[in-house]
Order: sequence, then structure tokens, then C-alpha cells
Amino acid sequence: MIKRLRLCHPIPPLCRALNVSVSGYYAWSTRKPSKRALEDARLELEIQAANKRTRGTCGPERLKEDMKEHGVDAGYTKAS
Repeated sequence: MIKRLRLCHPIPPLCRALNVSVSGYYAWSTRKPSKRALEDARLELEIQAANKRTRGTCGPERLKEDMKEHGVDAGYTKAS
């Protein structure tokens, strides 16, 4: 939220209003993405590609099969 509003408002008052330290905000804003965030972004692209290949006609099980055929293990398991 601060990242969006910082273009119109000064950061210190935004941080005070949201009960966030200014130094904490700057530390967060300059931090590199975590391994998990990078993997999630990659997986999202893989899912979009699989959905495009199947013309958006597949559910999660078939999307997983398509992704596995293309070397991507999505980790989704069907609940029994």
C-alpha cells in the first residue's frame, strides 16, 4: 500500500498511519525477492503457458499433466 501511495504522499506519514517504521519500510522495499517468491513467479508463468497450450480448456489435473510433460512439477495433488 505504501509503495503505491508514496507517489502522492510522503513516506513517513504513511508509515505512521500504518504503524510501520520508516527504516523497516525502506529495508523491505530494497530487499531481494525470496527464493519462494521467485519460484512462485516462475510457476505462475508455467501455469499461464500450460493454460495457453491447452486453450484454457483444462482443469487443474490436466494442467498438471501438461506441465509435467513439459518438465515442470507443479506439486498439486488431487484431494481424495
